[in-house]
Amino acid sequence: MNQSNGYHVAVVGATGAVGQQMIQTLVKEKFPIRQLTLLSSARSAGKKVTVDGVEHTVQEAKPESFAGVDIALFSAGGNISKELAPEAVKHGAIVVDNTSAFRMDQDIPLVVPEVNEQDLHQHNGIIANPNCSTIQMVVALEPIRQKFGLKKVIVSTYQAVSGAGAVAIEELQNQTKAIINGETVEPKILPVKGDKNHYQIAFNAIPQIDKFQDNGYTYEEMKMINETKKIMHLPELHVAATCVRLPVAVGHSESVYFEIEEDGISANEIKELLKTAPGVVLQDDPENQLYPMPANCVGSNDVFVGRIRNDLNEGRGFHMWVVSDNLLKGAAWNSVQIAESLIKLGLIKEKK
Repeated sequence: MNQSNGYHVAVVGATGAVGQQMIQTLVKEKFPIRQLTLLSSARSAGKKVTVDGVEHTVQEAKPESFAGVDIALFSAGGNISKELAPEAVKHGAIVVDNTSAFRMDQDIPLVVPEVNEQDLHQHNGIIANPNCSTIQMVVALEPIRQKFGLKKVIVSTYQAVSGAGAVAIEELQNQTKAIINGETVEPKILPVKGDKNHYQIAFNAIPQIDKFQDNGYTYEEMKMINETKKIMHLPELHVAATCVRLPVAVGHSESVYFEIEEDGISANEIKELLKTAPGVVLQDDPENQLYPMPANCVGSNDVFVGRIRNDLNEGRGFHMWVVSDNLLKGAAWNSVQIAESLIKLGLIKEKK
């Protein structure tokens, strides 16, 4: 993988679920890497990771770890990002951060390349990767906004447990086996590891992702609301969200209601628009029961859209169903895409 030309890339949080996906995505997309540095907390340092046939030793992430690094992909938790991302920038690296640490910072671009790639020109060393559920929704909505305008968005999400980490997948699997075998379960992770109560996720739906805020919305819901407005540069857009965790391992689904600014637009016109939209795969043939499902999206970088139909009462209102692999497009692939965009736009130069 290492070559004489290309970039020195660091992955922070290299042993985590998203960090592993980032590494795999860099290899799969043949990202030009001259040198790869894998970093983690002290707890995971020393682990061996094989990347494209080459064994790497994971090192503890420290400020000096970023000497000579061109691009640093962070996915090791918000506290690590707040501590080390500015240090990486001081060493000359451009940081793509996959945590919520910097997303709502006015001076830091929040980027989905299919939607607002040009915002990368405003970066000051750190670029934020949005929340996974926000990313897939704005990829589907942006072509519609460009052509017909956008006034209102109401989304209900059906999110996979992998959004809460590998431990949540393990909890889902263990609970499912236990319940099938008639054993009792003792939930410890979901809905939020650090919250007071924990509930079974197997054979259940939990209408809480992240902690509740004073306004009755969860932090995840507020992330979707605020990030959508920032990414689309629509501070006045009406957005509401209800985020629900389902017993699905990978792949977030969303029911999205949206209202456009133009009159007289048909569902077929929306479908035609999305057929050629960047990063979107249209799966919309009700007659043959063709629609997106998380089981079929795992391992794909794309956002799948279907069930597009007019609202029966609001002439400018539409409904659609949006599905994507939350570990790929929702995290790893979007981060690598941002790095690719930096190269394409000439915003990062190879160091020799």
